[in-house]
Amino acid sequence: MLSVLLLWSATAVARPSSTPPAAAAAAEAPAEPAAAAADIDDAAADADAAEMTDEELAAALDAEARELDASLHYQTGTIRLPCGKAELALPDGYRYLDPADTDRVLQSWGNPPDDTTEGMLVPAGASLVDDGGWAVVLGYLDDGHVDDSDAASIDYDALLVQMKRDAAADNEERARLGIATGELLGWAEPPHYDRATRKLYWAKEIQFEGNDATTLNYAVRVLGREGVLELNAVATTAQLADVRPAMAQMLAFSDFTDGNRYTDYVPGSDRSSGYGVAAVVAGGVVTAKAVGTKGFVAILIAAKKILLAIGLAIAGFFKAIWSRLRRLTGRRDAAAPSPPAGADGDDA
Repeated sequence: MLSVLLLWSATAVARPSSTPPAAAAAAEAPAEPAAAAADIDDAAADADAAEMTDEELAAALDAEARELDASLHYQTGTIRLPCGKAELALPDGYRYLDPADTDRVLQSWGNPPDDTTEGMLVPAGASLVDDGGWAVVLGYLDDGHVDDSDAASIDYDALLVQMKRDAAADNEERARLGIATGELLGWAEPPHYDRATRKLYWAKEIQFEGNDATTLNYAVRVLGREGVLELNAVATTAQLADVRPAMAQMLAFSDFTDGNRYTDYVPGSDRSSGYGVAAVVAGGVVTAKAVGTKGFVAILIAAKKILLAIGLAIAGFFKAIWSRLRRLTGRRDAAAPSPPAGADGDDA
């Protein structure tokens, strides 16, 4: 199941080991008993998994995923985010996970440890374990005030062309890091900016290497006095019909607190980011043709601080999971008698 793979612990993926337990223990320095024990556990787990049928392995992964899900501490009601500048007035149907639980979930999806999120929103009607489950990762970009004077004049078609070029240029680095490459297909939802509420949303459709389904990156941004509240949906494009109305609701119940709203900005006194709305949407270098010459250098700086697309980590995680499963089933196949000549068999 897709959801089972999403929530399987990433520890074994990050450090797969085929070394026998005794050899793994001997290879570790005495000053690192915890690391040695972890390697022994990994080797033992690998050995156990190698003896499992595919059905048994799937059941084990499902059990581990459900154990994690059951240990999460969901909150409801009005949530003051850790940044202290924004809050969520959660209606019925939505639950919140704090940064600690969010980090556990994100690590289970294959991300490195991260204590910089503001938490996660999960629809109450769906479990992160079950098919169809999805979530929204929260963040706060503390870069300073974003000038929205460019919002009405942005050429989003030109911006998309540049974003596609940037995504293609990034593929070489992603491949070097062992992360699945991806192609930005286009807008699943074109950018919309509400100047009255200073809220912005858009969605991108991305095709990742090795995945038949396309990934949906649905983003909401709320501009504040000296920063940007970020909401990033983690879902598939097939879930757009569910995600779109939910994100519209989140636009309504996510806001800055008194004194931290966009209109509270004091020019000359408060910090300025030096960039505009186009940089917030692009999350990378954009051309002068797309946004005008103002703030081009600042956009380069801003790009370093935009949250990485969650879909990249998920796609890379899928690749690692399947590599591991092939390795485990490959061990079983290697130990089994060879099929008669001419019989069908799986590729190694």
